[in-house]
Amino acid sequence: MAPDRALLVIADIGGYTDYMRLHRLGLAHAQANTARLLEAVIDAVPDLELIEIEGDAAFLSSPRADESGAADAATQAAARMHRAFHTEQGKMVALNLCSCSGCVQAGQLRLKCVAHVGEVAEQTIRDRTKLVGVDVILVHRLLKNPVPIEEYVLLSDELHRTGDADLRERAVAVEQELEGLGRVQAFFLDLGDIGEPLPPPPRPSLPRRLGHTLGVMGKGMPYMLGLRH
Repeated sequence: MAPDRALLVIADIGGYTDYMRLHRLGLAHAQANTARLLEAVIDAVPDLELIEIEGDAAFLSSPRADESGAADAATQAAARMHRAFHTEQGKMVALNLCSCSGCVQAGQLRLKCVAHVGEVAEQTIRDRTKLVGVDVILVHRLLKNPVPIEEYVLLSDELHRTGDADLRERAVAVEQELEGLGRVQAFFLDLGDIGEPLPPPPRPSLPRRLGHTLGVMGKGMPYMLGLRH
């Protein structure tokens, strides 16, 4: 199949590796909490198609025959995902009654996004379709970068060039060496500086806290029993 142009976005949960180094109960609740956060992130961008869940990250895409405004679309999507992530996280923290590490440490997680626009092709193996191509590799390699802040959206150079003058001026440049791709330049924006302010956390009444905590315990049970991974 001939390659198509697409906007590629990866939303990645920061602090995930340390968060998952927990004993069995904490790990089960950590997996359930992470799933809820990723679901909130994905639901925040219905205009992007979920390609794959990659551990602590969601890989999303949208066809982009016309690339004008692609950078603005990517930053707006990142801002919506950031808001949804912290709204759900705020509920977890405010309503939690569980003392396990997976629940207590959920408030330490952060969200970062990387985005690129380029050519992709579909590959289907055993009824599973995925995106392939050099540009898919590039956006994944951008996850390891020298950005000095915890929460950001990082735009590839090609994507950055499609942005309006204000976006291009506000974005901060970074350079890095990508294996097999050479030295590349990208541009980041602090997610805390874009999008709407975060809503206040819910009032932690006892019935709401009990309902939330029991929900986490129920969702964590399949992980504890080894029925889900």
